[in-house]
Amino acid sequence: MKKVRLGRTGLMVTKTSFGALPIQRISFGDTRAILRRAYEAGINFFDTARSYTDSEEKLGYSLSDVRNDIYIATKTPGKNKEQVLADIQTSLKLLKTDHVDILQLHNPGIYPDYDDPDGMYAGLLEAQKRGYTRFIGITNHRLAFAQKAAGEGKFDTVQFPFNYLSSEGDINLVKTCAANDVGFICMKALSGGLITDARLTFTHLREYENAVPIYGIQKMSELEQFLELEANPPAMDEQMKAAIARDRKELAGNFCRSCGYCMPCPQGIDIPQAARMEFLLRRSPYQRFLEPEWQAKMEAIETCLHCGHCTSRCPYELDTPSLLRHNLEDYRQFLAEHTGEHK
Repeated sequence: MKKVRLGRTGLMVTKTSFGALPIQRISFGDTRAILRRAYEAGINFFDTARSYTDSEEKLGYSLSDVRNDIYIATKTPGKNKEQVLADIQTSLKLLKTDHVDILQLHNPGIYPDYDDPDGMYAGLLEAQKRGYTRFIGITNHRLAFAQKAAGEGKFDTVQFPFNYLSSEGDINLVKTCAANDVGFICMKALSGGLITDARLTFTHLREYENAVPIYGIQKMSELEQFLELEANPPAMDEQMKAAIARDRKELAGNFCRSCGYCMPCPQGIDIPQAARMEFLLRRSPYQRFLEPEWQAKMEAIETCLHCGHCTSRCPYELDTPSLLRHNLEDYRQFLAEHTGEHK
């Protein structure tokens, strides 16, 4: 299995790595089966977070006996030194280890103040000093934040969404990380499920030597697909380039990446799904989205208060209420057109 050096950490991690956000949706038994298969196949880098409900606990349950053979990264949403240190101690207990390899600030809304002795960055340094983590990093969905972190040399790793739908600015971030020997971990390699052909993103990301994608996996079949790609990496050909061009055209502009930072909605609207329903209906099996449960979820958009909560928290500065309204109107039309077929 191909390995790459994760920047100045010097860690030789597998180019195909494991994003452990989705395992919070499955059982401990299913999680263990998937994680053991990943480990036995050679995957050695696993990324989780304090905020991913029981993801850390499931990772510890499944892989603690092979801890010395793998690298673990986790994240803290802590906003100050005290919270960061409390989080990492909880994480270590759940992961059944005495240290993680990388501790990352989890998408902070305010850039950390390096000189604040009680701030979140000071918390990372103290955790490192105490041996709770070997290296420190930051994750974000805001390009300016990520570029700053990559350029200033205060973090060992930067984690940011990256796939073939990414902008030139995002590509420049990858180059900045390479130039400054900062490890680049890419999330959202499948753009929250909007990229439906794993071959395309897998092959595209191979073109960036320093990019380490953490693929979010919750099914054995998904893992097996990536293991097959790793065993027999496809070459970028004209057909694949054409498919990527089509996706870029279709998904160009303002679309929801399903990062979830708009949540919770005070009206209970499932924004990360509802705001991209137009694409979900046409890029994946749509039948489940026409069930009464989803009809009710989509009609909940009518209760939007236009309170500004989602808009103010969106890292991509989307006009979320307008996007929701557009998707509701499209959904109603799609539902009407497919009612007979659905029944």
